[in-house]
Amino acid sequence: MSVGLIGLLDDIAAIAKVAAASLDDVASQAAKAGAKAAGVVIDDTAVTPGYVIGFTPARELPIVGRIAAGSLRNKLLVLLPAALVLSYFLPWTITPLLMLGGAYLCYEGVEKVLEAVMPHQAHQHEAQLGTVALNAQSVEDEKIASAIKTDFILSAEIMAITLAAIPAGNILTQALVLAVVAIGITAAVYGVVALIVKADDVGVALARSDRASATGRAVGRGIVRGMPVLLKFLSVVGTAAMIWVGGGIILHGLEVYGPPAIGSAVKAIEEAAAHAFRPAAGVLEWIVVAAISGAIGLLVGAASIPIAGFALAPAWTGLKRLLRR
Repeated sequence: MSVGLIGLLDDIAAIAKVAAASLDDVASQAAKAGAKAAGVVIDDTAVTPGYVIGFTPARELPIVGRIAAGSLRNKLLVLLPAALVLSYFLPWTITPLLMLGGAYLCYEGVEKVLEAVMPHQAHQHEAQLGTVALNAQSVEDEKIASAIKTDFILSAEIMAITLAAIPAGNILTQALVLAVVAIGITAAVYGVVALIVKADDVGVALARSDRASATGRAVGRGIVRGMPVLLKFLSVVGTAAMIWVGGGIILHGLEVYGPPAIGSAVKAIEEAAAHAFRPAAGVLEWIVVAAISGAIGLLVGAASIPIAGFALAPAWTGLKRLLRR
């Protein structure tokens, strides 16, 4: 074998080692960044099943599939390039944009609370806003458009958290990590959502199956009876999570851009809670921050409802008419 061929094989082997190390680095960074975005992922998983309730079983998985496709499109084609461009050229805009997204989550959460507490006023507010989709041909189209809109905000938070967790450096590595996290989280979230929305069908099949044992049929009946309770619980958790996550994003932005007294006050309350019961200091600190975030989320959401009704809704209606023309 010639010396030149041996040298070429050595070069190929060296390139393969570098590529393998790079892939390992991407996978490691993606796993760490995905773990940091776990709170928003749980929020996304809890919120989405609510958009599928009320449709026939045959339409449930197609609806979840359409929402998942919209979510992946948002992450890969819009948010990933936008995150990289903003981080390199306009890094100061990321936090304000996240705060706007957080305010929208608060609005959505408080709107759901209003619907549960005062359904008549909630219906009036929804009538003011009109449809979300530009051409809503059916209730299904409108639900999917609304779900993708909410998912866009949650996806933006996930991508921003991921980008913040990636060490600054190679833009290609950052793009690969963002793409891996986007695909992995979308598959995980909507895989779980699909399992949740089809669990009652599995329960019915078990309960009616002649081949299943008595225990299996009892499990099936338990699933059928338990699913409405689970979906109601997820609806409550999803609503609370939207308010909490949105308020937390706004609180972080206020600590960055607001007066230093805000951050100092939050820190002082955390420390006071930790000193009150040291064995559970970490848990108490988390509860304090979550409670403050929730309170901010409720205030921002309540303030945004009249703004959406009297300012944003007319502007959105005018824009839709312009786009239809």
